[in-house]
Amino acid sequence: MITARRIASVDALRGLTVAAMLLVNNPGDWGHVYAPLLHAPWHGCTPTDLVFPFFLFIVGVSASLGLVPRVQQGAAHGPLSAVVVWRGLRIVGLGLVLHALAWWLLHRPEFRVMGVLQRIGLCFIVAGVVAVRWREHRQWWLLGVLLAGYGALLQFGQAWGIGLEKLGSLEQHIDTAVLGRFAYEWNPATRIAFDPEGLLSTLGALATTVFGLICGGLLRREQARALLLTGMAAALVGWWWSAWLPWNKQLWTPSFVLWTGGLAAVALAVAHLSVDRLGLPAFGRAFGRNAIGAYAGAWLCTLLLAVTGWMEPLYRTVFGPVGARVGPYGQSLAFALAFVAVWAAVVWVLDWRGWHWKV
Repeated sequence: MITARRIASVDALRGLTVAAMLLVNNPGDWGHVYAPLLHAPWHGCTPTDLVFPFFLFIVGVSASLGLVPRVQQGAAHGPLSAVVVWRGLRIVGLGLVLHALAWWLLHRPEFRVMGVLQRIGLCFIVAGVVAVRWREHRQWWLLGVLLAGYGALLQFGQAWGIGLEKLGSLEQHIDTAVLGRFAYEWNPATRIAFDPEGLLSTLGALATTVFGLICGGLLRREQARALLLTGMAAALVGWWWSAWLPWNKQLWTPSFVLWTGGLAAVALAVAHLSVDRLGLPAFGRAFGRNAIGAYAGAWLCTLLLAVTGWMEPLYRTVFGPVGARVGPYGQSLAFALAFVAVWAAVVWVLDWRGWHWKV
């Protein structure tokens, strides 16, 4: 059985996921982005839509690897749960600080409360406390309740005139009532709000994290075959369910949970077999060991480019010759790849020096 230590395959998969986040979040020109590097407009699932679910899945896996062995070694539930909650709140706080900087420096009219780091922090708190206090059979029960309960809200809400389109969805109604002008999208004329990391869809994101927690238990017991089969089964059920309840990242539908979580589990099983058992290189491991730091640092870098006005001349002068050869889409992709390469160098140096920033 794998004890509480860092697993190369998990770090590698987390790192590749963070690198993919930076790639899709930082094109040179949002008007010229290849379709696979964009989110689905509403229903559907592109490769980009896999990135955030993969990260939350790995949050659950890491909670299982890091917390359950400590419980098995006799750690008291109360203090360990407090550690989990405090760390999750720090992640939420970091997200709020980044949003506050953007609101202040970019002179945005409204402050956004929810966001990527906020969702990661909230999901980590719940999944971490569950890992400390609940055995695996109860984790399966929680996953079932989340999927069935949230699915029923979305599926049968249509009987009361609550559809699955953005305007009129239950998510939109709740975000409008609770978040209002502090949501990602706010229309002052209609007073309608919507947030892709909104309140109700956090139930789906939490289900993804709990599924990662369960799969982390399989990895911890080195049940690679069970992990692979569980991932394949989940993806198939998610694909089947999508005929009635479409994949939708912004609503984080249960079919989307199972489809993306299943693919993440398959990827983890392949990474475990390749890296941990066969000894192949753990590409992306440096990113994985400084995941939150890399995400936050890249976010601040993007903000700096926007505030100083350096982005446009940098893109025109440095990447303009690339565009002359490969066109505007290739130029935009070249900037994104260069951005990832710069941060890959940064995290490699940090890892080489043994500096691992944790929130």
